[in-house]
Amino acid sequence: MFGFGRKDEAPRQAKASAAGRVIGWGSVGRNVWSPRDDVSLARAGFTSNPVGFRAVKLIAEAAAAVPLVVGDGTARFDVHPVLDLLRMPNGAQGRAELFEALFGQLLLSGDAYLEAVGPGGLPLELHVLRSDRMSVVPGPDGWPMAYDYSVGGRSHRFKVGEVSPVLHVRSFHPQDDHYGLSPMQAAASAIDVHNAASAWSKGLLDNAARPSGAIVHRSDVPLSPEQFDQLSAALESNHQGARNAGRPILLEGGLDWQPMGLSPSDMEFQQTKAVAAREIATAFGVPPMMLGIPGDATYANYVEANRAFYRLTVMPLVSRVGDALSRWLSQHSGETLRVEPDRDRVPALQAERDAEWARVAQADFLTDAEKREMLGLTPLGDA
Repeated sequence: MFGFGRKDEAPRQAKASAAGRVIGWGSVGRNVWSPRDDVSLARAGFTSNPVGFRAVKLIAEAAAAVPLVVGDGTARFDVHPVLDLLRMPNGAQGRAELFEALFGQLLLSGDAYLEAVGPGGLPLELHVLRSDRMSVVPGPDGWPMAYDYSVGGRSHRFKVGEVSPVLHVRSFHPQDDHYGLSPMQAAASAIDVHNAASAWSKGLLDNAARPSGAIVHRSDVPLSPEQFDQLSAALESNHQGARNAGRPILLEGGLDWQPMGLSPSDMEFQQTKAVAAREIATAFGVPPMMLGIPGDATYANYVEANRAFYRLTVMPLVSRVGDALSRWLSQHSGETLRVEPDRDRVPALQAERDAEWARVAQADFLTDAEKREMLGLTPLGDA
């Protein structure tokens, strides 16, 4: 009775989209870029790319080695709890290790997070938190009201009050209110090109450094599918790879081997890899000469490149982090604190500082207080 009033159903028809047959070909020739999230960028640009790895390590290690001075704007402290805190930030890390991790996170993701541990007042310990695990929780007014640290399916919330337990240092981002823009994101396209060129070179090496070759079948009788599969398997197992380089090919009657050399486009592809490496170095602010990239003669010598590296990349980064530390630690301690790089103890800038000291010292129209101010030193009483 359930079939009452129904029409006889017509046999089902197999239907398909008219555009379905071309969908598989639609992506041919398109650029395929790696994901732009922090984890994927760190994997592609740091752990899998020697240029990005060396650029981040070079900047982070150099910035972590810059000496810091602590003062209150009028005098520098020789003994102070902040000096002890920076010298031994926690039980597992020293000063250099903590700051290298802090600068590294800032370079990889554009954000760096520092946690203060203690009952109140000046922190007893400092810990660097991984930026890929942190997320900003904006409040009704748009400013951060908390930070969530998530790992292993669990999350811990750091609430932001008058004094935040988390210091968030971020790079400038023109299109984001809460997260910074990292050099790794700016260099992402060049990193993809460099990694693709390395994979291409590896594939070329696996094929005995020959980009291509042809087996010419000179018989009028075509190869059967079984013969073709057998020939392909024999070539792959006996004549491809670095261990088979130079091994002679034994061909049966009717087959002839025609080698092919590197084409101009193949040789140009190798130069593309060097251009991508220079673009990665430019995004991080590292002179290509310091990364061993050939074909770059922008600087007259290595000393000049090293000086420009410290003056234009390392010192601004240290000053930015020092300024953020100053404001954050001042809120915790309740006193005015200034954490600054000691430019007089940076070997790469020694020649410039010596010239500046000599020029200021010879200015007889300046008082001692004005000279000290020009050199970035704190005043001495009534001088």
